[in-house]
Amino acid sequence: MFIVTILLSDPRVAAVPLRETGEPLVELPEAFGPARAAVRAGLATRLLRAQSLLPRGLHLRVVEGHRSPQRQRAIIETYTAQVRAAHPGATEHDLPDLVARFVAPLVVAPHVAGAAVDLSLVDEAGVALDLGTPVDATPEESRGACFFDSPWISPQARANRRLMAAALNGVGLVNYPTEWWHWSYGDRYWALTTGAPSALYGPAGAA
Repeated sequence: MFIVTILLSDPRVAAVPLRETGEPLVELPEAFGPARAAVRAGLATRLLRAQSLLPRGLHLRVVEGHRSPQRQRAIIETYTAQVRAAHPGATEHDLPDLVARFVAPLVVAPHVAGAAVDLSLVDEAGVALDLGTPVDATPEESRGACFFDSPWISPQARANRRLMAAALNGVGLVNYPTEWWHWSYGDRYWALTTGAPSALYGPAGAA
């Protein structure tokens, strides 16, 4: 069983004050992959620095960055239905926490703020390294292997996760522990887990 100290559904996350910086959304360069995801400028700068901390021949591959409120709602609705089916005994009290393991409530969603990326590691040829599960594997699909500290992954996958984490932590990003691929900077979750006095980024418009 996993113990996650803080989920995005925790009221402490929503209680974090927001002091919006007004930083624009910028498109990540092609070096981060074909998605050309949009993120806040401060996050983009940190991702470039994180890339420089990786061993030669390894690259961060960003799958998704900024997400519209409409897309966030759609993911919440779809996954909520999956959770209800997979956990028929779950109460309405339990449901928000079960859902928040995979998708954030709209009001605090780091992706909607342009403050988060979903990413993995690839080699020089663009071949994905073993990180235990595909990006966006749900807790149900992966049987918990999507959790960053899952014991049910190979030693190589664990080493690759830690390698990626060292670079991303090194530039100030934080991981959401139920999703090895989800890293953020400047959002409410980041502020709460790092002790920052406020979040830097709230819901952002289209790039």
